[in-house]
Amino acid sequence: MTEYPIIHAPADLAHWIDHTILAPDATEAQVERLCREATKHGFRSVCVNPVHVAFVAAALRGTVVAACSVVSFPFGATPTRAKVAEAAMAVEDGADEVDMVLALGLLKAGHLDAVRADVAAVKRACGSAVLKVIIETCLLTDEQKVTACRLSQEAGADFVKTSTGYGSAGATVSDVSLMRRTIGPEMGVKAAGGIRTFETAKAMIEAGATRIGASASLAIIGASPA
Repeated sequence: MTEYPIIHAPADLAHWIDHTILAPDATEAQVERLCREATKHGFRSVCVNPVHVAFVAAALRGTVVAACSVVSFPFGATPTRAKVAEAAMAVEDGADEVDMVLALGLLKAGHLDAVRADVAAVKRACGSAVLKVIIETCLLTDEQKVTACRLSQEAGADFVKTSTGYGSAGATVSDVSLMRRTIGPEMGVKAAGGIRTFETAKAMIEAGATRIGASASLAIIGASPA
């Protein structure tokens, strides 16, 4: 059963946040700071590009904070075999969670079996690691969003996620609500992209999100940098 948090104060949100740094020029020093902040404040995971996964996994060893890697980020336009290899490598390097980008072009072209198979193959490569599927809602119609969610669910994904943060727009309450209605109560919904305040994050949770992806995590919970 999907967990639904009770949010009274900003600090209550920490365990539902993936503390994120996905900038292409992110340095090891910046990533290390995120790991310290995540451990100090109790964020759910530290989400990074694959090149940083092994470092993050080592830095978080012995804590309750998960290591999270993106796959085929930010476009989702790599072949399935490349996504599978990238996911398998991330898990081998210590990723507890994987956020993959859906093959949006295949979805829009109506190649639904191929989209489902793409997600299912990555899920198999993840093994016991949690798989979240980024559907990049800003590029889809509502009908396509529903289809993307259903295909991800059928393929065995654990979460659907709104955005990469690199599209033309990020998470919206209406998209989170639509995604939750589509997948029901058992699967996770991650809201990401443009979430910078406690009020916005809380609204996403109230709409049905069970995870928040943010680079402004400290601002959301009202904390100072580590």
